[in-house]
Amino acid sequence: MAAGDALVAHHVLEYPGGYTRSVGPVIGRYLTGLREGRITGVRLADGRVLVPPLEYDPATADPIGVDDDEFVDVGPSGLVESWTWVAEPRPGKHHLDHPFAFALVRPDGADTAMLHVVDAGSPDVMRVGMRVMPRWAGERTGTLTDLEAWVPQADGDVPTPPEPSGATEPVSGVVAPVRLEYDVNPGVAPTRFLHGLAERRLVGERAADSDEVYVPPRGSDPKTGHPTEIEVEVGPKGTITTFCIVNIPGLSDLAPEIPYVCAQIVLDGASLAFFGLIGEVEASDVRMGMRVEVVWADEVSADQRSIRYFRPTGEPDAAYDDYKDFI
Repeated sequence: MAAGDALVAHHVLEYPGGYTRSVGPVIGRYLTGLREGRITGVRLADGRVLVPPLEYDPATADPIGVDDDEFVDVGPSGLVESWTWVAEPRPGKHHLDHPFAFALVRPDGADTAMLHVVDAGSPDVMRVGMRVMPRWAGERTGTLTDLEAWVPQADGDVPTPPEPSGATEPVSGVVAPVRLEYDVNPGVAPTRFLHGLAERRLVGERAADSDEVYVPPRGSDPKTGHPTEIEVEVGPKGTITTFCIVNIPGLSDLAPEIPYVCAQIVLDGASLAFFGLIGEVEASDVRMGMRVEVVWADEVSADQRSIRYFRPTGEPDAAYDDYKDFI
């Protein structure tokens, strides 16, 4: 790849097994209701019914949902207050695999609307003020999609209650799948840094009126805003300032076996610390001031993974005064 070629990286951010959280007694009661085919709201001090329920009154911040008699079942039918059409659902992002509407639906008996989907078949069917009724999922576990979708309700239609879920314990937590895919164009200055990695070089930049060398560069001096147009090669050695020992497994497929060390390293010739893994040394022996050097991957490219880790050089530790300003 030529030095001037633009770079685009595809990234995926995902929690292994999903994101687990507790829901508390108020939201738990709402989710338990959905599991059993009910829509539950909570009555505020001024008499209004809020759905979905919250733990605190949005007007007064007073706790709500403390007593059983504050909870109110609403619906099952409702009224569309506003909507937008989704013509191309995205797999993994939307639970319906065909076009639908996102809508604010106010269940009968509620004073607020809830955001959900309306499976109307066509945008021509949708309108503000239309009557809708719930379509319940066949298997319900206490999640928002237990109410699979709202559907248009014609005159004379009567919502059909679903079969009991068979569960006995109230919902106390949920596991939500989390996956985000995105493309990144790093920009001109970081691209020069990444192309330097493909040549086994650590490249920083500085502005013409400054001796401050930034690596990786961002294209401008953060102190003055002046462009960093002068390339400066730094390292390959540096000094550890601060570090942490990681003992949590499974944080990344690229992570080494635990325990491992992540450190902030001031590369020789640089004016700020650089983040890197530390290898070829016991975690318990890593220390501030340790001198280290870069270890390149066998095959390098314009990618941060070209740096395998930093290892001790065997040189005497740097004096504290040499790196104290980088902590």
